[in-house]
Amino acid sequence: MNGPRTIPVRVARVEPIASDVRRFTLVPADGGHLTAYSAGSHIVVTMRGETRVWRNAYSLTTPSGTRDAYQIMVRRVPASRGGSAFMHEQVNEGTTLDISMPSNFFPLARRGSKHVMIAGGIGVTPFLSMLPELADARARVEMHLCCRPEDADAFTDLIAARTTGGVAVYVDLQDAGERFGALLAAQPAGTHLYTCGPAGLMDGVALAARSLGWPESHFHQESFGGASHGEPFVAVLAKSGSEVAVGADQSLLEALEAAGIDTPYMCRGGACGTCALEVLEGEPEHRDFFQSAAERATNCNVLPCVSRARSARIVLNI
Repeated sequence: MNGPRTIPVRVARVEPIASDVRRFTLVPADGGHLTAYSAGSHIVVTMRGETRVWRNAYSLTTPSGTRDAYQIMVRRVPASRGGSAFMHEQVNEGTTLDISMPSNFFPLARRGSKHVMIAGGIGVTPFLSMLPELADARARVEMHLCCRPEDADAFTDLIAARTTGGVAVYVDLQDAGERFGALLAAQPAGTHLYTCGPAGLMDGVALAARSLGWPESHFHQESFGGASHGEPFVAVLAKSGSEVAVGADQSLLEALEAAGIDTPYMCRGGACGTCALEVLEGEPEHRDFFQSAAERATNCNVLPCVSRARSARIVLNI
């Protein structure tokens, strides 16, 4: 596949973090050291089932610079497309997996005068590598966590072990703009905002930030494309005339890969733009974080790792 180079690893430890969250410790399958990475990085894990292959991105939760082992956390999603179920049901201590080299499309803005971090549920994971680095730099940090009541203690403990600052925890449902609007309005110049979590949370925070005049360069979002499922459609490949059916439980990128189409990718979460494809006909359903609103409106390109089609057919220039 035309993606990042893979590294064979062995699962050294599997630990329960919450009722449906497990932490996996990954070590080099052949010994030695893993590649160093920066805070906010992720890896793509390849999971080979009997009839299907999944490739999911997971944040690295160990402090940046760790090379003896990587750690990731995976929540078992009730309506899983297969990846999280595979990790929970098929992966045990001793299992070998292929992972990508670390990539980072959610880096720290190290020159920021202050850092405000808003996590939703398992979206806490990228912050677990960021917080120790910010603590070492004695940076000004505010950490806010929205989660289910049953996850609050476990996630708060994870954060507390990585920062000298506190964390504000919210376990009730509330509009993100209403919850965080006053907070964002009160931030000093030079503050950088980071969000990771459900699309509703990130969209609400982004809308509030933009309405308050935050520059685009000062707020950052991370998503791993968990909402890439939807109505089935057909992708037509213009150069060959072949058609690829995209099922309700798979992304356009997964369908292309299953059909043997070698499509570049890096983040698989709509953040980097590596997998962008030109659209000749049809209407994309944009779910990425890479294109601007103006670029989305042209419907010229689609990011197949997360986006789909609103029309029954979409013609791609491949």
